Amino acid sequence: MAHATLSAAPSDPRLLRVALLLLLLVAAGRRAAGAPLATELRCQCLQTLQGIHLKNIQSVKVKSPGPHCAQTEVIATLKNGQKACLNPASPMVQKIIEKILNK
Repeated sequence: MAHATLSAAPSDPRLLRVALLLLLLVAAGRRAAGAPLATELRCQCLQTLQGIHLKNIQSVKVKSPGPHCAQTEVIATLKNGQKACLNPASPMVQKIIEKILNK
């Protein structure tokens, strides 16, 4: 009587390599598509602007210091879709935030 043995490893190592490569490509594609990583703990603003004209701003997000970053970050979404980091210590930026909060 013949016994059929099932092996956990595939008989063709090339097939395993192709499967692993495909898995890596799918994972990289999801990250490139902008899927946020919850484990990414770093500042988003490496450089800041001293100010920007209020008419170009669609919205402003203020991120308080925390475990992800020791600094307050002010991120403006512009009407053209771009994001710009603003210097929270700049008087012009403080006026922009005050105007948006008073709306």
